Amino acid sequence: MQNGNPNVAYFSMEFGLNSNFKIYAGGLGILAGDFLKSAKDNKLPVIGVGIKWKQGYVEQHVDSQGRIVDSFYNNEYEFLKDTGVKVNVKIRGRDVFCKVWKVECFGNSELYLLDTDLPENNDRWITGQLYGWFEEERIAQEMVLGIGGIRALRALNKNIDVYHFNEGHAVFAGFELIKEKKDRGYNPYDAWNESRKQIVFTTHTPVFEGNEFHGLDILEYMGAFNGLDRYLVKEIGGEPFNMTAAGLRLSRKSNAVSALHGRIANDMWKSIDKRSEIISITNGVHVPTWGDMDLIGACQRKEDISGYHRRNKQKLIDFIYQETDIKLNEDKLLIGFARRAAPYKRGDLIFTDESKIGTLLKNRDVQIIISTKAHPLDFSGKEIIKHILSIQKQYSESVVFLDNYNMEKAMLLTKGVDVWLNNPRVTKEACGTSGMKAAINGVLNLSTLDGWWPEACWDEVTGWQIGGGFVSEDANIQDKHDADSLYDVLINKVVKTYYNDPKKWQEMMSASINGMVDRYSADRMIKEYYDRLYR
Repeated sequence: MQNGNPNVAYFSMEFGLNSNFKIYAGGLGILAGDFLKSAKDNKLPVIGVGIKWKQGYVEQHVDSQGRIVDSFYNNEYEFLKDTGVKVNVKIRGRDVFCKVWKVECFGNSELYLLDTDLPENNDRWITGQLYGWFEEERIAQEMVLGIGGIRALRALNKNIDVYHFNEGHAVFAGFELIKEKKDRGYNPYDAWNESRKQIVFTTHTPVFEGNEFHGLDILEYMGAFNGLDRYLVKEIGGEPFNMTAAGLRLSRKSNAVSALHGRIANDMWKSIDKRSEIISITNGVHVPTWGDMDLIGACQRKEDISGYHRRNKQKLIDFIYQETDIKLNEDKLLIGFARRAAPYKRGDLIFTDESKIGTLLKNRDVQIIISTKAHPLDFSGKEIIKHILSIQKQYSESVVFLDNYNMEKAMLLTKGVDVWLNNPRVTKEACGTSGMKAAINGVLNLSTLDGWWPEACWDEVTGWQIGGGFVSEDANIQDKHDADSLYDVLINKVVKTYYNDPKKWQEMMSASINGMVDRYSADRMIKEYYDRLYR
């Protein structure tokens, strides 16, 4: 305990701290990075535990022939401090040594990263690519994070009250906590029950098939049982072993990441016996990282913010010109979309019916910037990118595709566009913090009622809703309904307001900032974790 606050070890597969530190893939990592930054700002005792990825996540570019090219590069970081600590994890029957590095790139926060890229290891590849390669590699990585992470904390003499697993990747840390107690003489079930008192868990994936599964045989072969009995492992995670179900059964309390996600998660996992209660703690963003503090301050002083936004918009337009040779018009409506290229996120939904969107693009009344990235093995995601590229070719002065989406581009986009488009199929998005980043900068959200947006949407005041919350089991019906709604709202509300009622637009920008800055900040989020999950 520190000043009455529990000491928390926050386990995450990825941490997004800045664009040049390539140990993150997307939203999960950005959330983890914002979480640590806010812990530092609020002087809360949180220690991050992660992996030092040598290559990190994929670098994805579109070449001059329009082909999507995936690349991986080795990275070295001078700001990492060697703690002098090494721990050992037995994987596939042989010792794997993990060096422990301390990140010293932001204030007094503590983040420790495990690294297997050592001369004494045959398995140096384990901490190579984030979410890469094959099943054995993934299990090995999660063993390093979980089992190795607990052993690193012990070797560093860290006194931990709460172990927070950010997604199911860290559940083998729970196995290590149980093993520790077994080694002290507890019977396995008492060890499990006692360990549960120390663990909390965050689930992020509202699609059952998107949760990670592994067969018990491969887990046993890899050594992931970590000395636990097969029947106990099966009781914790089922067969096949479900990492999310295991997280729910290993923890005293769990949380979803928005109010809607909480309802979905409780329904989705209602058949899991012995699981922890799932509460809702909506995500937040680190305002000093993602917000234009001058613009926010001016808004709070009730000053005109249009000049601040225009400056951000011009900065984005200049960046796009440097990157693509496309010169967008500062006076025209600029829409941004930047998410992972997953089919349910529907990055090309706005291009469903060219008869409706084509005239707006041809006349440049609407300009669209899309930045996205697909997992190297996600061929459906790559088809979405190819479709966007084909539209860009047709409307080269009003549609821009920015490849290799990263934090730097996210910061420019969430400050510089006029409208933030987000159109996942309803019930598929857990939260979606990019919309929060846009909102605190006065960028108006145009979104389906999924994730965080149902909590924040005051239609035509803080932004606009698409689709009315409609849900269909048939994806084609869902997509047609939402595309029709998107065109209706865009043409009859968004475009008309932007060009015909600038006073209302400015009022909406101010309402967005004033309504979102505190409510959707990481400061609010982490305090809620301490009040509702950690104590």
